[in-house]
Amino acid sequence: MIFKRNIYQKLLEWKEHSAGEKALMIEGARRIGKSTIVEEFAKSEYESYIMIDFNDVSKTVKNAFEHYLNDLDTFFMILSTEYNTELHRRKSIIIFDEVQQFPKARQSIKKLIKDGRYDYIETGSLVSIRENVKDITIPSEERRLKMYPMDFVEFCMAIGEDKMLEYIRRCFSEEKPLEESLHHKAMMLFKQYILVGGMPKSVAKYIEKDRSFSSADIEKRDILNLYRNDISKADVKYRSKILSIFDQIPAFLSQHEKRVRLSNIEEKSSYPMYQDTFFWLGDSMIANECFKCSDPNVGLSLNEDRTYVKCYMGDTGLLISHAFSENEISDGELYKQILHDNLGINEGMIFENAIAQQLVSNGYPLFFYTRYSEEKHRNDIEIDFIISNGSKLKPKIFPIEVKSGKRYTTTSLNEFCRLFHHRIGRAGRAYIIHTKNLSVKDGILCIPSYMTFCL
Repeated sequence: MIFKRNIYQKLLEWKEHSAGEKALMIEGARRIGKSTIVEEFAKSEYESYIMIDFNDVSKTVKNAFEHYLNDLDTFFMILSTEYNTELHRRKSIIIFDEVQQFPKARQSIKKLIKDGRYDYIETGSLVSIRENVKDITIPSEERRLKMYPMDFVEFCMAIGEDKMLEYIRRCFSEEKPLEESLHHKAMMLFKQYILVGGMPKSVAKYIEKDRSFSSADIEKRDILNLYRNDISKADVKYRSKILSIFDQIPAFLSQHEKRVRLSNIEEKSSYPMYQDTFFWLGDSMIANECFKCSDPNVGLSLNEDRTYVKCYMGDTGLLISHAFSENEISDGELYKQILHDNLGINEGMIFENAIAQQLVSNGYPLFFYTRYSEEKHRNDIEIDFIISNGSKLKPKIFPIEVKSGKRYTTTSLNEFCRLFHHRIGRAGRAYIIHTKNLSVKDGILCIPSYMTFCL
């Protein structure tokens, strides 16, 4: 089953403007559909293509990279013969799939781009920069593009809800609520997306099996097992720490502050001891890291405090299968509770993870803010996310609070806006993302969770 993916437009833009000068490296976690979309692109946009899967490549092809890069006529002849495909100058593309398995091929990009005959796309899963490229020179003729699990927009397109997306966009643009029955439908779509997740195989099973959550769950558990297998291949120096963090992501997110407390894993542990661990999880794109911003300004990364970190799962559907056992899911009770807003504390964990996932898909790095009050002996301001418009001329930030319950206060967000009003965009615009319809309260735009993709 082939799905429409947002990244396709970026592939077209690369082909039109940069393909002759740069290879495209598409990075992403395992099983998010990189190979599928790249092959679909090659079929549709080129006269011919060769796809070299370095997970299962012949010795003949490996030898071509080892011995014939100084004789490209012979090199391309070998590839053309091995894959029984005729290559056409400037009309064919060669795909290096899972290129991290054979770093020599990645290094060859410089020479191949200079030759100029064909276009090149690389894909990589779990590309750990420190582990996979230490013996090669990374080509400057390589443009990197991140790909993520299917977002809510892609999920809606997969199940034929394109018109609903148009309506949501229009209501967001006009800052008006959806018609109430359509709001309930949109919320139901978003909850389906949360339960199924954005892994294409899981989405495909959900559709093929007549909206079966349990069929989707089986696929997700297979993917989680693949991730565990990948972790087992990490450097022995931090392998066990990666597994510890990975296993406890649901536990960290179920706490009030949702941040990683290393003391819960190992007594007297500190962030430097786990630095490589977080690097690996973030680099593999299994997880989305969210760092504390000590001074919320447009240069958020300049003020990040990496000793305070939240660790979200890269896909919310995987988080659900990771957090709950097969027995807890098999009777369907969990699905009922989420669909009817009866999950309690864990619902906050799931919704916040889903919002983090959508923000990352929209290209926002994740930051949060807290302020500790000595007088109250607790945090008196807690902002779940802060995003920036990225402008150097008119820099502005936008605080976001996520509320999964129907009753909540805005005390923390109001105080943040009072303190930093001169830094906040659009006349003090802040956001609450909740389960209710769109509304505006005291200058705060309260949007339903399914509108997050509009930010």
